[in-house]
Amino acid sequence: MSLELRNRIITSIALFLFIYISVFINSYITIIFLIIISFISWLEFTILTNKIYRKKNEIIANLILILSFFYATIFAGVTYYFIYIDNIYFVYILLICAFSDIGGYVFGKIFKGKKLTDISPNKTISGSLGSLLFSLVPYFLFKVVFIYSEIEFFSFVSNSLSNILICIYLSLICQMGDLFISYFKRLADVKDTGKILPGHGGLLDRIDGIIFAVPALAILGYLLNSLGF
Repeated sequence: MSLELRNRIITSIALFLFIYISVFINSYITIIFLIIISFISWLEFTILTNKIYRKKNEIIANLILILSFFYATIFAGVTYYFIYIDNIYFVYILLICAFSDIGGYVFGKIFKGKKLTDISPNKTISGSLGSLLFSLVPYFLFKVVFIYSEIEFFSFVSNSLSNILICIYLSLICQMGDLFISYFKRLADVKDTGKILPGHGGLLDRIDGIIFAVPALAILGYLLNSLGF
């Protein structure tokens, strides 16, 4: 086992335990956890974009700083809402995002093939398909292993088809979030957004899909519920 892979496994286990404690133990711990996660992610993104824009255009750099802080605040608030309403469902969302990432990594390494985009040279079409496929794993785990008849949170998530579509939707958002951050890393000519997580790089490298998927699901839920679904 390579040192990088070992570090990734250890870091992933530590993150899982940290998330479990933050989500299930105490609401105050949850709030502190979200503030820390959001602030570090925002800080890493700010450092990243400053490398690109600070010397070129001070106005754009400051605008990105303000907008990204606003978004980080929204992410923290929406995430807390999910956890407060149903922490099991929030874990379900995290698992979809995590398995989507795993599927992309596994399929990309095994099948390789044509590149998905020039934004991220390591991303392949096979990896993207693997992400979509693996995103369904949490649904079947909850349905078969944990004996959930259906995993419901919004009113429109009421059957197997809607659950599967939610998994695919979140996987697509995760992939777009990954590409979005990869685009800025490419412009800044850096490999990672930071070095805080051994084997993963920055915190933003690890949660770049989640920070887009959680708000995107909230927006989808609001729109569909408003339309009476």
